[in-house]
Amino acid sequence: MKNNEGEFLGYRRPDGKVGVRNHVLILPTITCATQTAQRITELVQGTVTFIHQHGCAQVGVDYEQTFRTYVGLGKNPNVYGVIVLGLGCETHQARSVATEIAKCGKPVESISIQDHGGTLSTIAEGAKAAAKLVQEASTQMKEWCNFSELIIGTECGGSDACSGLSANPAVGSVSDMIVELGGTSILAETTELIGAEHLLAKRAANDQVAKRVYEVIHAMENRSIKMGVDIRTGNPSPGNIAGGLSSLEEKSLGAANKSGKSILNELIDYAEEPKVKGLVWMDTPGHDIEQLTGMVAGGAQVVLFTTGRGTPTGSPIAPVIKISTNTSMFEKMGDNMDLNAGTIIEGKETVEEVGKRILHEIGLVSSGKLTKAEILKQHDFGIWRIGPTF
Repeated sequence: MKNNEGEFLGYRRPDGKVGVRNHVLILPTITCATQTAQRITELVQGTVTFIHQHGCAQVGVDYEQTFRTYVGLGKNPNVYGVIVLGLGCETHQARSVATEIAKCGKPVESISIQDHGGTLSTIAEGAKAAAKLVQEASTQMKEWCNFSELIIGTECGGSDACSGLSANPAVGSVSDMIVELGGTSILAETTELIGAEHLLAKRAANDQVAKRVYEVIHAMENRSIKMGVDIRTGNPSPGNIAGGLSSLEEKSLGAANKSGKSILNELIDYAEEPKVKGLVWMDTPGHDIEQLTGMVAGGAQVVLFTTGRGTPTGSPIAPVIKISTNTSMFEKMGDNMDLNAGTIIEGKETVEEVGKRILHEIGLVSSGKLTKAEILKQHDFGIWRIGPTF
């Protein structure tokens, strides 16, 4: 597959945004509906869904964040149309979620298991509706789109001593390229930026953004302190320790490299869509799946995921490009890795050369090339919960 430099073949949506995939999403708003949603996707090719345990007994800001995540996933440009599937008596009502998603102009339907008389009838009804949407989606033609229309999520998980020297700086180089091309790059993992916040605050676009940097860092630290844990002086992951990292600050300094050298224009909440282009920080936890879900709900069409230990993590909605920090792991976990940045450690390529290679891969993937996670149907999903369940 060939792609023009700085362009890709994408799907133009009614709201003007561009998708790199053309999914029909079966969106369960309650854990009780996830198995029914799964059955529908098994019957209808071209549909995707996810398993979760959320959607009821949530209140306040926790309820609002989960609602925002559901809506953001439905609005993601990689989704052609949505069937919002609910039980009927849950806190997050399917009709409310569907109404909000429909504001972006894409086809949306809501179905209630209780209203349709049970699981079997709902599967039949949902499959019929999904088949119709998939057929409609299959007629949409791709068009050449510019990289300025991309939102790229950046993430690192299972870090090692090479992460801050190879893959993360290479992704930072790509982040700068995307910003220079007029696109948007999301930096996440607030937990894994503790100790590097002063470096990001120096690059803030204004005093308000700089102040917000320290606010989200302090809030994340205070959550752990309330549980009797000083996260700044520890390293919570045995894998990170085995990979050669001595502290969270050391990991953070490497993780911050994913942001490149661009000005930090905005700091947004979890699952919130960026209001401006350029480099944006989304306040997420360090948990791989939860931060991935948040960035995709915020509109990311493609995610760059660096790892030194190896992880199969993927998304049901956005292609996740896996980038190895070292050649040994790349060869060992070839089933899951897409690109190798270990060549930087070996002196075979520079950070900038690997960055250009990643940028080229973004073009190929955005035009339709499947990532390893997509091929293996690695449809991971998790929402960051910020309140108790009642």
